[in-house]
Amino acid sequence: MQACVASTEEELYWLALRMVPGLGTRKAGLLIERFRSPQRIFRASVSELEDAGLLGGVARSIASGCSFEDAAAQQQKLRQTGTTLVTLGDAAYPHPLREVFDPPAVLFARGDVELLQDLMVGVVGTRRPTPYGVAVAERLSADLAQAGLTIVSGMARGIDTAAHRGALSVNGRTIAVLGCGADVVYPSENRRLAAEIIAKGLVVSEFPMGAVAFPQNFPIRNRIISGMSTGLLVVEGAQYSGSAITAKLALDQGREVFAVPGNITSKMSWGPNLLIKQGAKLVQDWNDVVVDLPPETRRRLIDEGRNRLLNQGFTVVDETSAQAGASIAATGQTGNPGAGITRRIMEKLSVDTPIHLDALVESLEDCSPSELIAALFELEISGLAKQLPGKNFVKVW
Repeated sequence: MQACVASTEEELYWLALRMVPGLGTRKAGLLIERFRSPQRIFRASVSELEDAGLLGGVARSIASGCSFEDAAAQQQKLRQTGTTLVTLGDAAYPHPLREVFDPPAVLFARGDVELLQDLMVGVVGTRRPTPYGVAVAERLSADLAQAGLTIVSGMARGIDTAAHRGALSVNGRTIAVLGCGADVVYPSENRRLAAEIIAKGLVVSEFPMGAVAFPQNFPIRNRIISGMSTGLLVVEGAQYSGSAITAKLALDQGREVFAVPGNITSKMSWGPNLLIKQGAKLVQDWNDVVVDLPPETRRRLIDEGRNRLLNQGFTVVDETSAQAGASIAATGQTGNPGAGITRRIMEKLSVDTPIHLDALVESLEDCSPSELIAALFELEISGLAKQLPGKNFVKVW
């Protein structure tokens, strides 16, 4: 989906609305609903603005137009840094975020803005992870990225950093949601990571350009991580940590919440273990996340997985075809290392006789279990194979 690029004047009005002193996100959204555009908001009288629920001081600030000077400075910074302003009026604005209680009126975005239309899963956790937590976050993020999901996190130290690195390690897609301006790197040691995300993914923030990372900004930005995502995965965190707050936000927003269990003697496990006790889905591998996503999300993953296979040089037979037998074949030299594995799996699978995962592992001795599982998922989301209860698999007719 292409972004609806606002004119310079329209952009200035959106920025001016963002820079009004004392105007919160919720009030800004209500003004947009009532007046339909920032231009109409700034043309309204003080009494009209007060009738819309604003305090007198905020209404007078809007009517005076005092925020336009700051808006012009922000607009100049957008140009200097190659930042795109995505507004509530843009087609590029992520639809799931638009539906939350208090969506930000604008997002400052650096990188590939089209990623805002992806299927996303949030990955969050402690800033002081154990080696186990780092390894799990990297592995699950890589696997979920390979499954076609875009990894969303906050680029903080610890689990956030591991999540972004995991996605990037497999050339997956990732979005960093910042608690500061999109042109500010926090923490500073993630400067190289930020540059890589901007080059290969996307950095977004609702805070103005140049805004520093105040502690109170992070709980605010967490609602964007959960709001853009179809589900939220928690990897390590104390009982009352920021990740626990994000999980609460995700539940309030109607998102699926997943948690990785941890050592019961570690304080970093208290958060996810408690979430599991309260009903969050226990996650041991990426498939535990995918199978519990909403049906429309899984269907879109299947469609996108089918397209990926076609782009890699496979021929995919439509599910409505009456033809049985091989449903997937390589055409020429694809250069895809997984092509041989998927062909061999399809040769092992039967339409009417399930085969257990362990039997597949034994019959394909030169394939590692992780390679086999990844290939099975590619076949499953493409509608070519189906997993039955007990880790049994069959070929789809």
